[in-house]
Amino acid sequence: MNTLSYKTNSAKKGEVERNWYVIDAEGEVVGRICSKIAHVLRGKHKTSYTPHVDTGDYVIVINAEKIRFTGKKWDQKEYITFSGYPGGQKRRVAKDMRTKKPIGVVENAVRGMLPKTKLGRAMIKKLFVYEGAEHPHQAQQPQPFEF
Repeated sequence: MNTLSYKTNSAKKGEVERNWYVIDAEGEVVGRICSKIAHVLRGKHKTSYTPHVDTGDYVIVINAEKIRFTGKKWDQKEYITFSGYPGGQKRRVAKDMRTKKPIGVVENAVRGMLPKTKLGRAMIKKLFVYEGAEHPHQAQQPQPFEF
């Protein structure tokens, strides 16, 4: 009689191998590309994914100012921040956000797709967003990520 043994391997913090990926955001739709970026930051593209361990990889996003929205979102989408004080709510339209801080559009979208815990705060630190096509991470030898 042959007995089968199935074992689930759970990733441990020290055993996680991290890769560096570069993603060109030129002409990409914000929500679609950011959901894929969040997927990689969480590590869900790996077979060793474990929900309670940060198994994700590092992601470098270039050409963030050339990202696009569909429809009229550049004029209608608002980013709202609140300082905690009375009258401390600020609203910024996506078009203004693109002119003042183009990387903020991508960072804000990805942050909203990650967990709102210590684990999510650790994951967002592995995201590097740059406006142009240049980035200072050549020493890490990032590979282009294929979706």
